[in-house]
Amino acid sequence: MTDDPVGLVRAAQAGDTIAMNDLLDHLSGYVGRICASIALDSGPDATQEALVAVFRALRGLRDPAALHGWVRAIAVREAVRVARRQERSAPTELTQLPAPGDPQLASDVRDVLARLRPEHRAILILRDLEGLDERAAAALLGVPTGTAESRLHRARETFRKAWTS
Repeated sequence: MTDDPVGLVRAAQAGDTIAMNDLLDHLSGYVGRICASIALDSGPDATQEALVAVFRALRGLRDPAALHGWVRAIAVREAVRVARRQERSAPTELTQLPAPGDPQLASDVRDVLARLRPEHRAILILRDLEGLDERAAAALLGVPTGTAESRLHRARETFRKAWTS
């Protein structure tokens, strides 16, 4: 596998199946981290859906240098979609979650994130973990900047309340 994602993209777009496989391997960890943060327990499903979407749409990527931003947009979209689907089929019971004082901090943070709506998780992850500004996160989510800002405010407030309850 080469360390040149731009070269892999060009080769995969030209029909090189080995390059496509190497490219998807290269992207799987990145996509998995994004999807796991937003789709939580359904992260693996969202990752698979996102990688399939990348596979299907790669020929349409005009600028191979923009690969990671393009893939991030696909991963966020698929993670939110899968999380919404999961939310409709199995809502989280707040009484089943451990108390915030539990010594397993990472588990507690994950549990509090699970209480957020997928749209709120997505903006919180993009802004506070991925480091995007509100305008970039809004563009990635396909919403106006004001909507992204209000979602971020609500997400932070909901997280704060859930964390301290």
